Amino acid sequence: MPSYNPRQFFSLTLFLFKPNPNLHLLSRSPRFFSNQSWLSVRGNPIIKWPSPPDVPCSLPHPNTNPNPSSGPSFSPMDFSTIANLLTDPTISPGSSLQSALDRTGIEPGQGLVQAVFDHFDSSPKLLHTLFLWAEKQPGFRSSAKLFGSVINVLAKSREFDSAWSLILNRIGGDEEPGLVSADTFVIMIRRYTRAGMPESAIRTFEFASNLDSFLNSEAEMSLFEVLLDSLSKEGLVRVASEYFDRKRKLHPNWIPSVRVYNILLNGWFRSRKLKQAERLWVEMRRENVKPSVVTYGTLVEGYCRMRRAEIAIELVSEMRREGVEPNAIVYNPIIDALGEAGRFKEALGMMERFLVLELGPTISTYNSLVKGFCKAGDLVGASKILKMMISRGTAPTPTTYNYFFRYFSKHGKIEEGMNLYTKMIESGYTPDRLTFQLLLKMLCEEERLDLAIQVSKEMRSRGWDMDLATSTMLIHLLCNMHKLKEAFEEFEDMIRRGLVPQYITFQRMDDVLRKQGMNQMAWKLCKMMSSVPHSTNLPDTYVRDADASRARRKSIVQKAEAMSDLLKTCSDPRELVKFRRSPENLVSRANQLIEDIKRKANIQ
Repeated sequence: MPSYNPRQFFSLTLFLFKPNPNLHLLSRSPRFFSNQSWLSVRGNPIIKWPSPPDVPCSLPHPNTNPNPSSGPSFSPMDFSTIANLLTDPTISPGSSLQSALDRTGIEPGQGLVQAVFDHFDSSPKLLHTLFLWAEKQPGFRSSAKLFGSVINVLAKSREFDSAWSLILNRIGGDEEPGLVSADTFVIMIRRYTRAGMPESAIRTFEFASNLDSFLNSEAEMSLFEVLLDSLSKEGLVRVASEYFDRKRKLHPNWIPSVRVYNILLNGWFRSRKLKQAERLWVEMRRENVKPSVVTYGTLVEGYCRMRRAEIAIELVSEMRREGVEPNAIVYNPIIDALGEAGRFKEALGMMERFLVLELGPTISTYNSLVKGFCKAGDLVGASKILKMMISRGTAPTPTTYNYFFRYFSKHGKIEEGMNLYTKMIESGYTPDRLTFQLLLKMLCEEERLDLAIQVSKEMRSRGWDMDLATSTMLIHLLCNMHKLKEAFEEFEDMIRRGLVPQYITFQRMDDVLRKQGMNQMAWKLCKMMSSVPHSTNLPDTYVRDADASRARRKSIVQKAEAMSDLLKTCSDPRELVKFRRSPENLVSRANQLIEDIKRKANIQ
C-alpha cells in the first residue's frame, strides 16, 4: 500500500475555503469543440495556490494519458485513434464506424478494447460496434472480463436484446464458450432489477439454473442470493420475499443460509418496513438460524436508518452476550446515524471506542463524520475530521471530498468548489464521476456556462464519458442560455452514443426551438427522439400549457370554495361523514354547488 504525506493534505484543508480572486476574470466565450481543458493545468490554475511543500510525494498523480490502464500492452496512438473516431459526431454506430475502424489498420487486442470500454462506458452503441468489429479481426480473442464489459454496457442502456444475442451465440457453441459464466448472469439480473423489470430478472435466474454445462449447485445458490439481493436493493423486497417463500414450498428439505435471511432483512429495512423486518428476525430465531456479525450489522444499520440509534446501540450489547464481537460493519452505521442527527459528541465518543479494536476506524467511519458535519454546514468540523484521519494514516478518497462538493453544490459556492477541485488535482487525486456530476450541477444551477463546458471537457479527459445525468444538465443549461445550436448538438451526440434523453429534455428543447421559429431543427429533434424507445412520462411539476395550468388552479379554487360553503350550511355531522367516505360524491356535490351558484347568478 502506498505511503501518504500528511503535510500535503493539511495544506488542502488550510486553503480549502480561501476565496478565488481570479474567478471573475474567466472567459465567458466557451469553445465547445476543443478537447483541451485548462482546469487542471498547473500553469493556468483557477486559483493561485502557494507552492507545495518541498517534500517527496508518493501519491499517484493524475493520469495525463487518456488510457486508464497502467503499463499498457498496446499503442497509446491506437487508443487515441479509436477515441477520436468514437467522439467524431459524423461517425455513427454500425457500418459507418466499422468502415472507419477498418481504414485505421489497427490490430486490436484485449487490452486496447478493454481500455476503450473503460473510457467510453456511456456510449453503448459505439462500444457494441467496436466489439463486433474487433471479433472479426484475425488473431483477436476476447476475455471473460471484456465480454462482461460488453454485456454490462448494453444492459445498462437497456439494450437487453443485443446482450442476449451475444450470450446465446456463445452458449453451447464452439466459439469461446467460456466467456459466458455465472458473472454474466449476475450482470443481467442486476441490470434488470435496476430497470424495474423483476420478472425478467427472475426468468434470467431460472434460465441460468438450467444450464448444467457451467452452473453447479453452489453457483446456483450464489446466483439465487444475487437475485434476492438485487431485488431487495431496488425496493422490490416483497417480490424477493415471495420468490423465497415459493422456493421453500417447492423444496421442503432446503435449509436457507443465514446469508439469505441477511439479504431479506436488509431489504425490509431499506424499504422502511420495520414490522416485516422484525417478523423475519423472530422467524430466524424460531428456525434456530445462528446470526452472524453481518446479521447484527444489518439490524444495526436498519434501526439507524429508521432513526432508532438507541435500539441499535442496545443490539451491540446483545451481540456481545451472544458471543459475536462487533466490528466496523456494526459500529459504522451507528456513527453515521449519530452524525446525520447532528449528535457529533456521541459519534466521536463511539469512534474512540472503535479505536480499541484491532482494525480501528475505517475510511467509512471517517467519511460518515465528514458527511454529518457537511450536512450540518459545519465545514470547520468536517476539516478537523479530515486532518484527524490523515494523522492516523487513513488517506481520504474521492468520496470524502464529494461530501464537501455536495455542500458547495447545494449552496452555490462556486469559488470554494473549484478551489477544492484544483487542490485535489494538485494533491494527486483523480475525481470520480460523482465529483464531476456535483460540480456540473452547481455550475448549471448558477448558470455558469463557461465553467460548465470546461468541467465537461475535464471530465472526458480524465476518463469519464458524459453520462445521462451530466449530458441532461448541460443541455438544459444551454437552452436556458439560448445556445440552442450547441444544445441540439449535445442532444444529437447522446442519441449517436446510444443514450436515450429524458422526455422532459426533449419537450423542453422542442418548445424552445418552435418558439424561436427554428422549425427545421425542431423537426429533426422529433425525428431523432422517435428513432429510440422512450417513455413519455413527465414529472408532475412540468406543465406544457400555461393556460391549462391556470384553468386547473381556478377549478381547484372553485371546488374548495364550494366545499367551504357546504361546511358552513351542513348541520348534520353524519352528512359530512358520508361525503368523506366517498370522494366521488364529494367532488360531485362540489360541482353541483358550482352549477347552482352559476344558475342563481344567471350565468349560462
